Amino acid sequence: MIRIIFLSLCCVGLINFAVAEYRIGVGRADCTGPPVEIHFMGYASLTQQGTGLHLRQYSRAYIFEKNGKRAIFVTVDAGMIGHTIKRDVLARLNAKYPNEDFNNDNLVISGTHTHGTPGGFLKHVLYDLTILGFVAETYNALIDGITRSIERAHENMRNGKIYISDIEVEGVNMNRSPASYDNNPEEEKAQYNTNVDKTVVQMRFVDDSNNLFGCVNWVAIHPVSMNNTNTLVTTDNVGYASILLEKEFNKDLVGKGDFVCGFAASNLGDVSPNIKGAVCEKTGLPCDYVTSTCPDNTGPCFASGPGENMIESTKIIGTRLYEGALKLLLQESGREVTGDIGYEHEYVTFSERRTTYYNPKTRSMEDVRGCLPAMGYSFAAGTTDGPGASPFAQGTDTDNAFWNFVRDLIMKPTADDIECHSPKPILLATGRNHFPYDWQPATVSTQLLLVGDVAIVAVPGELTTMSGRRMRNKVRDASLAIGGPDVQVIIAGLSNIYSSYITTPEEYQIQRYEGASTIFGPHTLTIYIEQYQKLLQTIIKKESIEESVSIPDSDHKLISFVTPVVYDGHPIGKDFGYVHVQPLSAYWRGDTVYTKFVSANPRNDLRQEDTYFTVEKQGDSGNWHVVATDADWETKFKWTRVSTILGFSDLEFYWEISDTVEAGTYRIQHFGKSLSFGKLTPYTGTTNQFVIYSSKNKNVNKTVYHDEFAK
Repeated sequence: MIRIIFLSLCCVGLINFAVAEYRIGVGRADCTGPPVEIHFMGYASLTQQGTGLHLRQYSRAYIFEKNGKRAIFVTVDAGMIGHTIKRDVLARLNAKYPNEDFNNDNLVISGTHTHGTPGGFLKHVLYDLTILGFVAETYNALIDGITRSIERAHENMRNGKIYISDIEVEGVNMNRSPASYDNNPEEEKAQYNTNVDKTVVQMRFVDDSNNLFGCVNWVAIHPVSMNNTNTLVTTDNVGYASILLEKEFNKDLVGKGDFVCGFAASNLGDVSPNIKGAVCEKTGLPCDYVTSTCPDNTGPCFASGPGENMIESTKIIGTRLYEGALKLLLQESGREVTGDIGYEHEYVTFSERRTTYYNPKTRSMEDVRGCLPAMGYSFAAGTTDGPGASPFAQGTDTDNAFWNFVRDLIMKPTADDIECHSPKPILLATGRNHFPYDWQPATVSTQLLLVGDVAIVAVPGELTTMSGRRMRNKVRDASLAIGGPDVQVIIAGLSNIYSSYITTPEEYQIQRYEGASTIFGPHTLTIYIEQYQKLLQTIIKKESIEESVSIPDSDHKLISFVTPVVYDGHPIGKDFGYVHVQPLSAYWRGDTVYTKFVSANPRNDLRQEDTYFTVEKQGDSGNWHVVATDADWETKFKWTRVSTILGFSDLEFYWEISDTVEAGTYRIQHFGKSLSFGKLTPYTGTTNQFVIYSSKNKNVNKTVYHDEFAK
């Protein structure tokens, strides 16, 4: 029978499924990394260094099994996944379960692509450069959480059925590079109503008694509602949507409960949630269509919306995604998935691949090839979701003598590199730079899971909208061409290893950010399509691929400039946990509770499966019950190093009182560990009690604390 193991990646909880066709397991685990002092992965901004926590990271795992053969899919609240993370997760699983089937071919680990979580885990120089190198704390936190989520899924298998359905969700995304999309063939664009995919595809799991116990949703959207000024760890719009779905069925604290349901990345490469569109900062007028630049003295070009600030926008987009997915769950819609389990994997070195491509403009077949990795000029320009360096602009397809000189000081591309990547002007010849270790991967992981007649295409990068559409169509055609099933193809982006973007050859010509970041040249997608067709046909034919290459190990070369925590101190007479600022005596719904504690460095203890804060309500018998933690949307904290020399630090906590909070007596508790002479010592801080009223009391005098993060 098929085992669908819903594996929880980074948070608490487990789930089982049982029904006729498959065996299914689901699991969730907390995989939150260091919330302070570590730079975030995504915007490549040296100023975006963690100062606190808004939403915890979770790993959600799903296992599908039938006739002893299993496929495992995990979606993680992280920017992407590094190759050695999967390697080390498998090592732990095989050590604990030596007789179970966990292998490189049947396990897919996919990142949601949030830009608000700590980096330093990819082990490639370019991706870790703005993180200041490798960060063991981030790396180990992800491995711990992902492994736990898979273990929970494995240990809670049950018989179950899978149903697949989809829904169009409006008002959540737009194409941030329409000039590139417009360069695709007219007859191809005419097949679609929009230049982004608005479909949420959902797998729903029920047991033998038709009880729902989990789901996973794939959606094409960049989790960048929180912009590059944010310094609080966040899982962004899709993370919030996952929280809402799980709370709907678990009726428990965030990260708790047996129901596991997450969102996973699809072909999101050119898809933005900032649906107000891109404008020039000082005029509010649209930016240049191709270059996304603004006239002199009108500020940078950036996109925002739909809210008045980034937190409101995140909440709006996340809520709309949640409502769409919930509608599918409540309608019990879709078709039942039936059939066998299959999987295949192969490492691919792009510079060694040759194939043919039908050019729709010349209406002829062309011999094409892959290239060594390289980044173009427009890579440095960033996107309208996060503008980059001002001397650079998107749409740059010619080089510059000065920047070529700077480039050549780092690593000079060969004439063949320049020809292969044309019309991309090479800014960084990453494929030729191996100091102190590889700057980008030259060899990548390609993998496909077949669950019945659903093909999950695990792509190690960010496919644009049209790239994903071509991939789905071509992989489906490959099955039909050999008499296989009419498969439904799902794109699972940012899986197993990261290799930046994947545009169509036509989009590549425009050389906006996505094209400049398509690292294997103009026919990156062409080679990927051929490869995934091969993987699916290999599965259907019940054949296998013998791996001929592997990804080199650079563990012994890693460099980090991230300083460790050395010492925590506290003011005389004010021990760790001392409350600098007490809550007010009373609040009403809609207010924000603010308090400040003497703190140690949160990096001392990431408190996975736990919390730095609890909001507690006093019961009728006088005992206290936790009603919120630092994983809730309504809570956030900011940490400040008051004195580097003395090791003093403060931690500010905010709790927004929602309309559903019950009237009563409350308190806040803070937990942490301090470091002194190499020893960690736990501490707790507790505020005074305060009262929450269900409606306004005019006799209560209050001070309003401005929430600096809601900008």
